[in-house]
Amino acid sequence: MIFSNDRIAVIGLGYVGFPLALEFAKKYLVVGYDNNKNRVEELYDGYDKTNSIDLSKQNNYIKKDFLELEDSTSGLFMTDKLDFIKQSNIYIITVPTPITKEFKPDLSFLLSACDIISKVLKVGDIVILESTVYPGCTEEDCVPILEKGSNLKYNKDFYCGYSPERINPGDVNNTLTNIKKVTSGSTPEIAIRVDDLYKSIIKAGTFLVSNIKIAEASKSIENAQRDVNISFVNELAFIFDKMDIDTNEVLEAAKTKWNFLPFRPGLVGGHCIGVDPYYLAYKSQQLGYTPDVILSGRNVNNNIPDLIYNKILRLINKKEVSLSESNVLILGITFKENCSDIRNTKVVDIYNKFISVGATVDVYDPCAIKEDVKREFNIDLEDHYINKQYSIIILAVGHDNFKRIDFKELKKLDSIIFDTRSFLPKDIVDGRL
Repeated sequence: MIFSNDRIAVIGLGYVGFPLALEFAKKYLVVGYDNNKNRVEELYDGYDKTNSIDLSKQNNYIKKDFLELEDSTSGLFMTDKLDFIKQSNIYIITVPTPITKEFKPDLSFLLSACDIISKVLKVGDIVILESTVYPGCTEEDCVPILEKGSNLKYNKDFYCGYSPERINPGDVNNTLTNIKKVTSGSTPEIAIRVDDLYKSIIKAGTFLVSNIKIAEASKSIENAQRDVNISFVNELAFIFDKMDIDTNEVLEAAKTKWNFLPFRPGLVGGHCIGVDPYYLAYKSQQLGYTPDVILSGRNVNNNIPDLIYNKILRLINKKEVSLSESNVLILGITFKENCSDIRNTKVVDIYNKFISVGATVDVYDPCAIKEDVKREFNIDLEDHYINKQYSIIILAVGHDNFKRIDFKELKKLDSIIFDTRSFLPKDIVDGRL
């Protein structure tokens, strides 16, 4: 049930919103809204700092002249002005939903987006959330704001849907249209409309569920499950460290059994795996149940920087290197390989531990955006690592770029090389997670 006159507004033009808006723009008229004027201008200038889209191949879909807005039937217009979205009839929210320092949901961006939409909401409009939330959030937290600001009645005057984002930054294979999309709506008829809308752009197809809360819960458990699985092998790393056993060799042996799950120990950050479990745990605790497994997994994964630091300390002591006089090079600061995303990266925890004891620490990451790293962490990324001597080199992120580094040459400088990702051959590193 697709309507040719559907006009879509995508609220938030980040890692999720911009690719989504651009894909819809191939078939629909889309207005992408972001309150960050610089972000809008950068995209119009052909620069996407998320590196999620090759804009040189998308010029045909991006429209700059708003005088063409009324006469267009497809294409993407982008703006930081509210007036340009008010003629839309479908609003899709793709803003971040982070956590606070106390590990509680931070809905400020989401609720602000709902407030913005409420000012332009009309009878018959549909508001779809893609942002990660806990089960019940759409109808319990967002709908009241939409009703209050618009003076409209939910499921009488306007409707809602929920279709969780599944973007995987840095993944060139599992892209937006190649990942099956879970969909839902606030009434059976609206659910079909939402499903048909996404079905029109998602090659992998859609999966329509019975209500919004089911769709919200499905997103919550996707990343909670992965977090718990990683926490298991991270806990093994703690145990085998005390036994002086190489965790990765143990895992290589274990995965020769057909049903062993091949997870690897490592830092767990980012906007999903390191965040989403807290949303599910928060709602669970509100209802009187403490999710011990989920919270235990989070605790283990949050402590991995300590394990890495302590393992490196033992290597330093063996070589009788002065930590306070050490020059340390950290390779990579993003939360995962081959992307620029630094949200909730745990590499910063390792950086801070060495800084706190007086070591000199350089960070080199060709994928990260210097301005973002400086603003978020007050760290100045190095332009290069050559022509410098380091006593400690930590491979923190497995970027493909780092495969070109001659680590054997670095070893000649008597550097300690520690590999947090089991990225390098074992014979050229001094230690690994």
